[in-house]
Formats: sequence, C-alpha cells, structure tokens
Amino acid sequence: MTKPYTVVLIVPTGIGAAIGGYAGDALPVARAVSSICDRLITHPNVLNGAQLYWNLPNTYYVEGYGLDQFAQGNWGLKPVHQNRVGLILDQGIESDLRLRHLQAADATRATLGLNLTDYVITDAPLQVELRTAESGASWGTIGNPGSLLRAAETLIEQARAQAIAIVARFPDDPDSLALQNYRYGCGVDALAGAEAVISHLIVRSFKIPAAHAPALMPLPLDENISPRSAAEELGYTFLPCVLVGLSRAPQFILKTDNYSPVSETIWSDSVDAVIIPANACGGSATLSFTAQNSLIIAVQDNKTQMQVPPEALGIKGIRVNSYIEALGLLVTHRAGISSDALRPNLSSLHCLSQTRDQF
Repeated sequence: MTKPYTVVLIVPTGIGAAIGGYAGDALPVARAVSSICDRLITHPNVLNGAQLYWNLPNTYYVEGYGLDQFAQGNWGLKPVHQNRVGLILDQGIESDLRLRHLQAADATRATLGLNLTDYVITDAPLQVELRTAESGASWGTIGNPGSLLRAAETLIEQARAQAIAIVARFPDDPDSLALQNYRYGCGVDALAGAEAVISHLIVRSFKIPAAHAPALMPLPLDENISPRSAAEELGYTFLPCVLVGLSRAPQFILKTDNYSPVSETIWSDSVDAVIIPANACGGSATLSFTAQNSLIIAVQDNKTQMQVPPEALGIKGIRVNSYIEALGLLVTHRAGISSDALRPNLSSLHCLSQTRDQF
C-alpha cells in the first residue's frame, strides 16, 4: 500500500508575508498544493479569507500552537467528519456588532449545515491591545485572559463543544498609516499577532481546535484597496471562514505514556515535505520538521519582515523562486524522482575518501 504523501504549508502570521500576509491570499497556494498531495496540513492564516473560504477535503486546519506540538511529535491529528463548534463573543463588542456576528453564525448553520452550540459572552471585556516588534512583526496582549478561559470552559463542559471560535473586539484605528499600508497591499497585518495569542491560549489550555476572528467597525470605502486585502472589505464580520475551518479541524491526540496508536491519526513522522517562506525559517514547527528529515522547500519570492534563511539555522532545504516552482518540486519528490534529473546539467558521481580508522 502506498504511503499517503503529506505536505505541511506554513506562512507565519503577522510578519508581512507577500503571499499569505493578507486576507486569505495564500488560499490559492493551498488549493494548488492540495491537488498534488494526499494530505495537506496548514493553519488558519493560510485558509482564512474573512467571508471567503474553499472546501479542500484533504486539507487539515490546524491552529499554530497545535501545529507546533504536532511537529514536535507530542500531538497527533485525528480527522473528523464534523465538530460541534462553540462560539465565544467578547463582552466588549457593541450590541449591533454582536448581532452581526450572531447572524453570520446562524447563516453558516442554515446555509452550510454547520453544527454550532449555543454561544457564550465573556464575563468581562477581553481588552485586546496591539503591539509591533522591532522586526515589524505584529503581536498583542489581552487584559482578561481568565475571562476567555472561563468562557471556553463553559462551552466545553455545558455545551459539549469540540472546537472553539473566538470573536474579540479589536481596537479601531481607521486613520493609521499601518492600516492604510495593509489595505493597499504593502504592510503588516497589525491584528494577526494578537489573534495568534488568543487562539494559542485556548489550544494550549484545552487541547482542542480553536481560531479567532476580530470584531471591528466597517472601514470607509476606498477604491484603491489591494486585491490581496479586499476580502476584509466585504462585510461586517470575518467569522464565516473560521467556523468553516473549525467544523472539520482535526482533533488533537496527545502522545502519553499509556497512548495506544490509532490507525487514522496523523503523526509528524509521516510528513514528507514542508513549504515555508525562505526568510522565515525560524519557527518552532519548521525546526521540528527539519529534525524529522522532511523535505524543506524555501520559497524566495514570498518576502516577509523576518531575516531568518534556512542556511543560518543549518537547515538543508531546497530554495525555489516561487510557489509554482515549489509545486514542480513536490511532484518530482512524490514520484521518487531526483529533481537534479530534470535539469540540463547533471554532474557525475564523485568518490568519497575513507579513513582507515573510520570503524
């Protein structure tokens, strides 16, 4: 029986990636990769496109902290047919904006058939604050993490939620230069880093899938919006793609001392290839997959604010110019063909020298 060919696609969030740093603009890459592999594992930053999404049956929606744990071999991924998704709404969301999000949630139930539990409003405003690192990457904090955790616990214990969607009220700053640059396709997503903090907290605490959608007031109409950020201009909420992703997100299986292997569970040692922006190779998951001897493909034209190439970390990856070239490399790798054989110049084999006291 042929081993399923498994690819991990990573575009780190909040670092201004030229592809994948905006509103779901890495989704075409995911669609292309999923068409030439048996299993694609990726994360919400790649698949979330506000009100836009795409059904990829062989693709696994794995939150960033969960992806790190998977890469380290601590957690496995168990595919599901459907999750019961619980919804947390920040108490700091205004009543009209809250209603917009509830209507979006109901729409996914009526139109897409998703299985949602009753929702919970946090017992205190989450108080999200945004920050920017010296590198230009975004991050953030929440003032009341305990309120978020209590809300999640209520959904899990009382509503039997198997995945958690969070909507937190984010600060509005419509006149900022950073936001204008982002909308015009030349800046960093100022919200993404804080979003990751929120979802990491839930996944780390409860070991179940989670993802976040920010609540913001609609921005003024602007005819100069970049196509890469245009998905965020479509309506009042970014929630639909999160609910769709979580509805089939794999459950986490923890490898413990008394763990019994389950045949359908996916573990990190089954990952054949990992695709990452060439100057953003310092993430925990990438380093862990390197230790697993997965093929690391570094895409040069997906520039980010980071300056961490594979060579600086001793990663023996293969650099490619574009995702189109990466797709070709995946095809040859899956077929068991050396990519050198497809180049016009193929060097001869060289004899290795041996030392007498080698053994």
